[in-house]
Amino acid sequence: MTLPPRRRLIAAAKAAFPPTIPILAGFIFLGITCGIYAGSLGLPWWVPPLMSICIFAGSAEFVVASMLVAPFNPIQTFITVFVINARHLFYGISMLDRFRGLGRKRAYLIFGMCDETFSINYAAKVPEGIDRGWFMFFVSLFNQLYWICGCTLGAVCGTLLAVHIEGVSFAMTALFVVIFLDQWLKDGVHAGAWTGILASLGTLIVFGPDGFIIPAMVLILIVLTLTRTPVERALTAHDERGGDDA
Repeated sequence: MTLPPRRRLIAAAKAAFPPTIPILAGFIFLGITCGIYAGSLGLPWWVPPLMSICIFAGSAEFVVASMLVAPFNPIQTFITVFVINARHLFYGISMLDRFRGLGRKRAYLIFGMCDETFSINYAAKVPEGIDRGWFMFFVSLFNQLYWICGCTLGAVCGTLLAVHIEGVSFAMTALFVVIFLDQWLKDGVHAGAWTGILASLGTLIVFGPDGFIIPAMVLILIVLTLTRTPVERALTAHDERGGDDA
């Protein structure tokens, strides 16, 4: 039975909300930090909410806020933000098949694909009867709304009160650990997880904490591309055994 368009949207929104609840906690508090930080630089209260709407790239917004009060240098700003968010290129490659045939929703899905949204939309199993495109759309929308709310709260509080919050950014580290563990438990073959761990550790040693992300992404992409066939065979064999050895 095909649901009417409105009920289909509501059903997709209801299905998309629960997986985003952990993101809600992280984005609200980290967004508050971003808003307070921008206010501490002397920026108007409306700048953090505007950045969260137009940029929506967490760490890049912290950098952009500092550059807005520095001498005007658009080329440096572009290069810096590009490098910070270059990992999204690899996310996009992974989502090509999932975004195919989604029509006008595709533009927003590409714009709103942050780390957390990618993790949910890539790994989540869409419930039966729920439109996959609208499910991913609402996951992206909810996550951005959380970030907008957090940045707005932080900007207003930072303007009215002398508030300083330290250590809140660790909430996102904890969130990524939870997402990783959830995917580890769902995935019967951990080749991708081990590739990510070893590639990240290796490039961290070679390039240091400030320059390892892009080399790690490139190395992960190469390894997973070269090992795609045996990994797919292992996944198929695992599924045929019923996942008993997960």
